[in-house]
Parts: sequence; structure tokens; C-alpha cells
Amino acid sequence: MATATVLGACGGGGGTAEAGGATAPATVPELTDEPLTLSFIWFEWPPAQALEDFANAEYTKERPNVTVEVNTVPNANWHDAMFTQFAARQTDFDIAILDSQHIGEAVTNGNIVELTEFIEGNIETDAFDPYLLAAYGQYPQAETGKRDESASMYGLPLLGDTWTMIYRKDLIGDEPPQTWDEMIAVAEQCQADNPGVSGLAFHQANGSDAAAVTYNTVNGLYGGNLWDAASRQIDGVLNDEAGHRAMDVLVNEMKPLTAAGSGNWFIDEVNAAVAQGKACIAFNWIAASGGLLDPEQSTLGATREEILDTLGFATLPTQETDLVPLGGMGMHVSAYAAAEHQAEALNFMKWFLQEDTQKKWAAAGGVPSRTDALESPEFLEAGPFNQVYADSVSRMRDMWNVPEYARLVDIENTSVNAALNGAMDPREALDTIAVEQQQILDSSGSGGL
Repeated sequence: MATATVLGACGGGGGTAEAGGATAPATVPELTDEPLTLSFIWFEWPPAQALEDFANAEYTKERPNVTVEVNTVPNANWHDAMFTQFAARQTDFDIAILDSQHIGEAVTNGNIVELTEFIEGNIETDAFDPYLLAAYGQYPQAETGKRDESASMYGLPLLGDTWTMIYRKDLIGDEPPQTWDEMIAVAEQCQADNPGVSGLAFHQANGSDAAAVTYNTVNGLYGGNLWDAASRQIDGVLNDEAGHRAMDVLVNEMKPLTAAGSGNWFIDEVNAAVAQGKACIAFNWIAASGGLLDPEQSTLGATREEILDTLGFATLPTQETDLVPLGGMGMHVSAYAAAEHQAEALNFMKWFLQEDTQKKWAAAGGVPSRTDALESPEFLEAGPFNQVYADSVSRMRDMWNVPEYARLVDIENTSVNAALNGAMDPREALDTIAVEQQQILDSSGSGGL
């Protein structure tokens, strides 16, 4: 596919973030009237089908010549499925749905279109929490929770997300635990009182970012830090006293409360344990939790209402801090899509982030990013976990947003998973992560955050 002629080249095609790449115009270029398929790439989970259904029901009302396809791959293959095509400078997708941490790699390789001027002229940036704009589109990243108005933008929010705590009201009561230590104690008692039901269910797999996000969440709650972004220092920061305390809690206090054979669980396995009544307390991404309310998938009730009499959804308990993991993804235009496809992608993004569209997306089961949509009845009444997300936005912490992200997360997943499965001592595991991640950063220069 030829790079779009409507975009201006600002430097070499495979250079650095400083050199730049294709840049979107300040306005949407002229759109074609010919039939066109606008293609996304994402991973396999319910929001992918929801997006395709929503777009083909709503976007085609104003662009009837356009069909939207959301192509999916297994979660573990998501990064490579996109970046293999990026490396070939040819993609069969127009919009890549990137995790926040993928942005640095895509920008430094010139894989996605810079959207700074386009966003200034077409998106009501004041309608969004600044952190959400930064997390899903800004590079280089600013301090977590902040947006740098002078930084360039390369994406726009598609789906916000974080973890929710899912708990059995019939087993532990209507009021959820308020601290992490209390949560562990409640889970332990519930497991003791209910043979065959595990106290906890959470992500442990060595794939995607499963085990890493679990450790990072506990790390943040116990006052730890993943790194010192300004100095690019991990060794001695991640594995400080708070970091080791978090690993000890995860491996020695939480892991014994999980089901036998759960050492490689991720999203689907946690949901299955909840739906089958096999967990007292579980943690999962909000956007993946909708199926828990489906009576056809659950043994907890014959109707949605009966299930909700049994299941509760709450924000994560606090501990030393109140931090929660940033989830969700952004939309990013492939630098290798044809001109008419890039123009359509820009038009779709402008349409998708309007207030009315965001409220419809919320009603359809999506997690919007506009503040007015997040606070709307369309969102807050659409699911029992939506208020959890609205209450969690101000508490979010992201991972490292650097081009080396994929290698950093692989290191962490491997060793956290090994510690959870008894193959590594937890202290050794964390020290290994810190040393190996530091080697990656030291060998790759000073790019990134």
C-alpha cells in the first residue's frame, strides 16, 4: 500500500521520534464515495465485536459506503501481529488499536501518523481527562497522570479500562473490603468456610502483560515504583523494600488462595471461575466483565438480576496508596494505509469522539473517554461496573511508555509467572527482573519518557 499523499513527510520513514514521520492534515481530507472497508486490528475479546457492530450500525448512517471490520488475533500475538506488518512497511489494517505502551515503539519506527494538528482542529480536548489523552496518544509521555501540552499526539482514546474487584456478596457480604490486607483476610476466611471455592482469582499467565500487570498493581498499592522515569533507573527502584513487600504479598499471601492449576490464568479463566461460582473475590478488566452477567454463561443465577444479587463490583481496595492499573487502548492510523483509507480513519476518529457518539458507545457496552459520557446515565446505568471505572480514572498508573516496552514486559511476565508457580524464589525473581530490565534500558540509549 502506498503511503497517503494527503500526509506530509517530516523525516525518514524508519527514523526516531525526533525525526518524525507522516503527519495528518489539520482537517479531514476529501472522502471517497466509492465502497471502502475501514479495517482495524485488535485482539480477541468481547469489545472487538462490540466495536465492529457499533460502527456498522452507527457510522454507516453518515458514511453508507463504508464497512468497518475489526480483525482480531489472540491476545498473546497482538503486539507481534501489528509490528511484524509495521516492520514490512505494509499493513492490511488502517487503524491499529495499540496499548499505551506500544506507542513509543510505533513512533520511533515511523509506523503511525502524527495527529497533533488534526486533534487541535477537530477534537474537543477539554472534554477529556488530560491523562486519558496523554495515555492513549501522547509521545513522549509526561509524568504519569499528566499531559504535556507541548508533546506530540499520535493517537486518540478508543476504550478506557481498569481492574474491578468482583466479589461474592452471598459469601462475604454486601460491603467489599476496603484495604488490600483486609481483602486478603476476607478471601482467606471465605476459602476456609466454602470448600471447593478459592479465595482469589487473578491473572498469572506468562503472556501478553498478564502476570506483570498483577505484580505492578500490588506494587503500586504497597507504595512501590516501577522505575525512576527521569533517570531511566529500574534496578534499586523496582526491587526496593516496598517492591519486595509487594512480591511477598503476591506470592506468599495471595497465591495460596488461588485454585490449583491457576498459574497460567488470564482474562477468560478468571471469568470462568467467577461464573462457575469457584472464587470468592476476583480481579479482571472491566471491559472483559460483561459476560459475567449473562445467565447462559453463569451458574450464579437464571437472570441478570439474580446474578447481580450474588456478584458485587467495586473499585480496588487501597493500601499504602490508591493506585489502580491503566487499561484501555487508543486508535492509531497506520502510516502505510492508502490515502483514502487514512482520510476515512481520521473522519471515523473525529466522529467517534463526539459527545453523542460516545454516549451511544457507552450504551452499547463500550467504555468511553469523554468526561461528559463517563458521567452520563447512558454509561453509568449500562453496567454495574461502570461507576467503578468512573471512580477509578483519577487513580490510574501506567507502565513504562518507551520503545523497549515489549522486551521489558516479557522479562517481567516470565519471572513473576515463575515466582507464582514456585519455579523462582520471589526475592530472586524481582531482583532478576530489575537487573535484566535495567540492562535493556542501558543498552538502548536515552529515548522514551
